[in-house]
Amino acid sequence: MLHRGHESTDGAGGGELTVPMAWLYAEYIADELLRSGDLMPPTSFEFRAGRDALALTIFLSDTDGELSGIQVVSQLETWLSLTAYDQPWQDWVCERMAQLTAETLASEAPAPDLALAEAAWRWLEETELLAPDLNAVPGGAAMIGEDEGPKVWTPAWQLGLPLGHLAIHLF
Repeated sequence: MLHRGHESTDGAGGGELTVPMAWLYAEYIADELLRSGDLMPPTSFEFRAGRDALALTIFLSDTDGELSGIQVVSQLETWLSLTAYDQPWQDWVCERMAQLTAETLASEAPAPDLALAEAAWRWLEETELLAPDLNAVPGGAAMIGEDEGPKVWTPAWQLGLPLGHLAIHLF
């Protein structure tokens, strides 16, 4: 028997497979938003960073557990505000993850959705990607291309978050 991720009521684990539907749906929405924006090749690490940052935003903003029933268009403004440049997204993710972890421990129910979200967050925090240094002072050289300018190692979430935000805008 299959259960949706956080709808499973069998905390004993009785051999039933708990399917992480909420996470998979969030990841699907994020993937579609990024593909429709055509911002980068879907096989790139940058695409993965954007997809994971967006999927986390989508998954963690679903406070009512109704992710699979949402209308994407009705949530775009919420996702835009959460991923905006001036928002403390990293702090928000940490707070929501802690809250979901506490709720899961209290319910003693399997949490495959949360496990996948934690893995995505770990990858976004621990992985660094070589990206253009947006804080570099321009000058010295005449109009240099993106590939020729200074580069800096950047945590994947710091690269993925603006890509996700842009993909939402382009949708």
